[in-house]
Amino acid sequence: MILEIFCAIAGAYQLFATVACLAFRSGRKTKPTCQQLGGISILKPVYGADSALRAAIESHTVLEGEYELLCGVRAGDPAAELIAQFPAVKTIECSTVTPNGKVASLIDLARAARYPILIVNDADIRVPSDYLSRVIPPLDDPRVGLVTCLYRPEGDTLAARFEGLGVSTDFAPSTLVARMVGVDEFALGSTMAFRRTDLDRIGGFEAIADYLADDYQLGHRIHALGLKCVLSDAIVTTRLSGGWADVWRHQVRWARTIRVSKFWGYLGLPLTFATVWAIAALIAGYFWLAAALLAARMLMAITAGWLVLKSPDVLRLWLLIPLRDLYGAAVWVAGLFGRTVMWRGRMLMLDREGRIRPKNS
Repeated sequence: MILEIFCAIAGAYQLFATVACLAFRSGRKTKPTCQQLGGISILKPVYGADSALRAAIESHTVLEGEYELLCGVRAGDPAAELIAQFPAVKTIECSTVTPNGKVASLIDLARAARYPILIVNDADIRVPSDYLSRVIPPLDDPRVGLVTCLYRPEGDTLAARFEGLGVSTDFAPSTLVARMVGVDEFALGSTMAFRRTDLDRIGGFEAIADYLADDYQLGHRIHALGLKCVLSDAIVTTRLSGGWADVWRHQVRWARTIRVSKFWGYLGLPLTFATVWAIAALIAGYFWLAAALLAARMLMAITAGWLVLKSPDVLRLWLLIPLRDLYGAAVWVAGLFGRTVMWRGRMLMLDREGRIRPKNS
């Protein structure tokens, strides 16, 4: 009986997530006109010149509207030479030091920015030409404090593409489910658009400089001002890379970061593991229940990954989706324990609030 209940919950989640994905897809709006846009400063902290950086910067140089692109680099970073090939891009040499190196760069970038609307996105994020006209207009509503958006993963290696399956078929639909049920206090590093005045009200980037999950903390604090964090209908692209060991470290870091940010939500995640419960049902002899649950899971995965994100790998690697689900369950177990994460080549220690602490604390 208990197994049947868990299977029912997992199946209901898959169906609800499918509805959330279809609602998002059908709700995409006509592009607003560029006259609605004001001056915008795009802040892009950069760390290293990886294979995705050139394409990401190029995509930001052909946008519609009045804006500036500022890329923050540290002294000696080879990325500075690449960025210098784009005359329209401003390179800011960052010197501020905080536990979260990305936020340290954002502090310097914000000081150099000219405009009242700020957009932060990760170094590897590639955007469509109508990016600004899709992301900025919700901020015309004074009740909206931050705009974020989903992202489509692309992988350089099989391991990275395998990781991307999880983004497309698990993370993205969970984001849409959260929004549908009214959970809107978080943001995604793929895009965070907000007013400089609201950033100042939460204490600037300095207020989140100790936290690893800077995107979550920014959304959480702006939401605490009584403002909404909304999801744009724009979808950007991120580039994943690395081998299997890199993917494991990245996934465990992500899992532990979620655990310390939203502990009770993290504990409830296994209820959504449809493939795990389908295998349990199969072992228990509930063959039709297992088949129905796996069918619901695959339907949701294809809806999210292909109909919403338009990820080719979801169709090319669809047979690997159940295996990726089992891998995700193993990551969840690893994320349940431990406080250390590997980030930017450094081993970091997290406290119970998700702040970066010295390793001997």
